[in-house]
Amino acid sequence: MAITVDPEPVWDQPIDVPEKWIETVDENVAANLPAGSQVRGICSYGASYWTRTAEIQTEQADGTSRSFFLKVTQNEVGKAMVSGEFESMKALHGASQELTPEPIAWGTFAQADHVHFFLCEFVDMTDDLPDVEASMKMLAELHANSSSPNGKYGFHVPTLQGTIPQFAEWTASWEDFFTKSIKLVFENEEQSQGPDEEVQQLCKETLSKVVPRLLRPLETGGRRIEPRLIHGDIWDGNTSTNVETNLPVIYDATCIYAHNELELAPLRPVRHRMGKQYVKAYFRHFPISPPEEDQDDRNALYCLRWDMNCSTLYPGNLRYRKMCVEVMKYLVEKYSDGYEGWARAKGEEIVSR
Repeated sequence: MAITVDPEPVWDQPIDVPEKWIETVDENVAANLPAGSQVRGICSYGASYWTRTAEIQTEQADGTSRSFFLKVTQNEVGKAMVSGEFESMKALHGASQELTPEPIAWGTFAQADHVHFFLCEFVDMTDDLPDVEASMKMLAELHANSSSPNGKYGFHVPTLQGTIPQFAEWTASWEDFFTKSIKLVFENEEQSQGPDEEVQQLCKETLSKVVPRLLRPLETGGRRIEPRLIHGDIWDGNTSTNVETNLPVIYDATCIYAHNELELAPLRPVRHRMGKQYVKAYFRHFPISPPEEDQDDRNALYCLRWDMNCSTLYPGNLRYRKMCVEVMKYLVEKYSDGYEGWARAKGEEIVSR
């Protein structure tokens, strides 16, 4: 079993977005509030590494009070972040209204054209993790009810993991899509942390041996999977419990249509409070994809993509890279015979890609 070890905290930088952008409500933000809304206040709310977040308090036309959630970013990367999040949350909300806040708009400030925003329904949340069974049942139902609009893997707009764009081009095969996705992650990580011969060799063997071995069997030998809409960043920092409904809530999405098990990657690291109990609960509501015996190592491979992207986000900090090296060593050694060796051992016809 490949285990992702808990690193020490890695983030010690100030937020790049000045606090002044959430001290007042920009007119372009106000224009997207419901007709008749009167802004009564704005205050910082929540925490984010790369953005400023706030609660906007309003009085509605009927005299009731209503709050909205605002996220503010800067520059072209920030613009891509909020546009991708809006389209992600729009897709998720269309599939599961109970599980997600309603997205309202994204746009650019009137007073500063390099400042961009995401606006959505405000959900008052507890500090608790969502209920294991309820959250995974709702997540499994979201996956089951959200097939790709064109039968392919990908998404219709770019979406970002943190500040890094992820591969989202429409692709017919899951193995092909994931290969391109993790290859981009490997390239980004090397650019961020610098070249290393051992890492380069392990990445090469992961692409040539491990990915075909673990993913090609999902789509050959009479087996098949379908692209499902995934949130893309499910962990305890992006999930909670709705105070009003006591139901789970998920937010801060970076969607793609993918193999549904990719959703479970962030639940693997022991540094996260949401872990194995959530994975087990999920599979009570959405069956493991065959070959079932490969599930844990598929999860390790999917988590490798996630952790390598984490390494990219923190240049100069090699903790995530070291974890990923150990996972790749395990997978490369275990699957040194690749897909072809597995197919021969199983007596299956070898399918070339």
